[in-house]
Amino acid sequence: MEWLLKPESLPEKFGVMIMAILLFALVMGLILAIVDRPRLPRWVPVLGYLGPALALITFGLLWPGMLTIKNSFFDRLGENFVGLANYQTIFTDGGFLIVLRNTLLWVLLVPTVATALGLVYAVLVDRTRVEKFAKTLIFLPMAISMVGASIIWKFMYDMKPGKDQIGLLNQVVVWFGGQPQPWLLNPPLNTFMMIVVMIWIQAGFAMTVLSAAIKAIPDEIIEAAKVDGVTGTRLFFWVTVPSVRPALVVVLTTIALGTLKSFDIVYTMTGGNFNSSIVAQEFYTQSFNQGRPDIGAALAVLLFVMIIPIIVYNIRQMRISEGER
Repeated sequence: MEWLLKPESLPEKFGVMIMAILLFALVMGLILAIVDRPRLPRWVPVLGYLGPALALITFGLLWPGMLTIKNSFFDRLGENFVGLANYQTIFTDGGFLIVLRNTLLWVLLVPTVATALGLVYAVLVDRTRVEKFAKTLIFLPMAISMVGASIIWKFMYDMKPGKDQIGLLNQVVVWFGGQPQPWLLNPPLNTFMMIVVMIWIQAGFAMTVLSAAIKAIPDEIIEAAKVDGVTGTRLFFWVTVPSVRPALVVVLTTIALGTLKSFDIVYTMTGGNFNSSIVAQEFYTQSFNQGRPDIGAALAVLLFVMIIPIIVYNIRQMRISEGER
């Protein structure tokens, strides 16, 4: 039975996976069979339905989160209390300051540019003959994993000695008489190059949500604006944008959250080297590569603190929009 704990071959791994699924189904079946009886006290079915979820949240999210906060105040061995020393290192060390700068660039540029592109694109293709095809083209990157998209763009940015280039971008540069550039090796240019990848992925999400919001604008409002002589860009800024403001807030905050947690793109394209790391990437590097789980824990807490205002703002805006309805 040793293979249950350390499966090595492919059949053993499949066996463990199947047994885990069967065990989960058995446990859930027993819980449902017990709590789904009419004569039981009311707290029994409530505990039966909510208990597993609360247990998973407690031991899979809350408890590790509390341990991470605790470890951020101790040294790398987790034995000596160092107070705010780890946070002081993050906000004073030159390397970590570059990480914070890069993260700020990601959070500012990705949501705003991706949302702006998605909104403009949704307006331009709205109710045109090629609307479905055009929307499919920009939404396709959403179907690609972050790692897959990063590999695609890494080939796009690739540089080889000589005139024959594998990377499309450098080949275009050569066609126009320029010299191929190591786009991913030169900071801070490499950060902007990776930001382009994230924008390429998220623009489709922004377009989809905002397109639905645009279609929900009553035709009477559009017609009344046109009767008053509001057309073109004025119609866009005075009618369309205010009408889809709740959707804009949702898109901006959702993309911002995804950007703060973005790890795959940086890890795949540069590994955080060449001054291109961000907080999520640096958390992994410090915790598992540099042997500094204390700094990694402090970065994780910092990332959590950065996410909280976005979530609070999103919830507040949702309540405001619900109150207006």
